[in-house]
Amino acid sequence: MKYSGAEITIKLLEREGIDIIAGIPGGTNLPLYSALGKSKIRHILARHEQGAGFMSHGMARSTGKTAVCFACSGPGATNLMTAIADAKMDSVPIIAITGQVPSSLIGTDAFQEVD
Repeated sequence: MKYSGAEITIKLLEREGIDIIAGIPGGTNLPLYSALGKSKIRHILARHEQGAGFMSHGMARSTGKTAVCFACSGPGATNLMTAIADAKMDSVPIIAITGQVPSSLIGTDAFQEVD
């Protein structure tokens, strides 16, 4: 059986005991959401990517377990930065997963490309 990269990512998160992910779906991370829909991992829909990052920060602090947040590419990814920086400063284990433009378009100023 063949798995997509998104399916492998979700399976690995399940294997690591991740049971909740906070985030916002967008064009570049929809494959992750498709795979997440077939998973036992619960999703919390945030109103803003920064909120998703801080939800993950709070979950990790309160449980002592690594927490995960999702965002789309470009502004979605940059909106996570404050929460990621805060987690780093506080030594809180979070994983931020974002979408990205296709590899062939990196460096071409493609729509919502951030490197």
